[in-house]
Amino acid sequence: MRRRPADAAAAERIGRLYDRFSGVLYRYALMILADPAGAADAVQQVFVALLGGAGSAMDDEERYLRGAVRNACYSTLRQRRPNVLSASDAPLLEAVADRDRPDRSDERIAIEQAMRALPAEQREVIHLKVFEGWTFQEIANVSGESINTVASRYRYAIDKMREQLG
Repeated sequence: MRRRPADAAAAERIGRLYDRFSGVLYRYALMILADPAGAADAVQQVFVALLGGAGSAMDDEERYLRGAVRNACYSTLRQRRPNVLSASDAPLLEAVADRDRPDRSDERIAIEQAMRALPAEQREVIHLKVFEGWTFQEIANVSGESINTVASRYRYAIDKMREQLG
């Protein structure tokens, strides 16, 4: 039997959390999975669980939600067949208009291809470090890995991307 939120106030609270965090959680999931549909499913899975009563005692809402999305993403990766890449052509990176250099799509596409070639753990570290500005310690806290492991993943990812991008 599925649990339901205790009251309408709980459902409203979850709705506010969704409005506040769904975008950043989707981008996080997308970077881990490199699959837009899978990323959307991971975020949806987390919020459906919240509606079912999970996470009722969240101290740090964003940290809880990131951890839940991360777990959903890595569960999805474990269930996929090995060495099967997403067939999605949907972009991983958002296009940003730049008045000085309006057409940078070639650069964005090259970076996306290099990022898609990285293992999920390295994509995750790159996303959190470069795009969200997190420290290695913050990433280590969220991932449950040591700071040395996180720093190594970042370094390996940067080296692989440099090699691919020339």
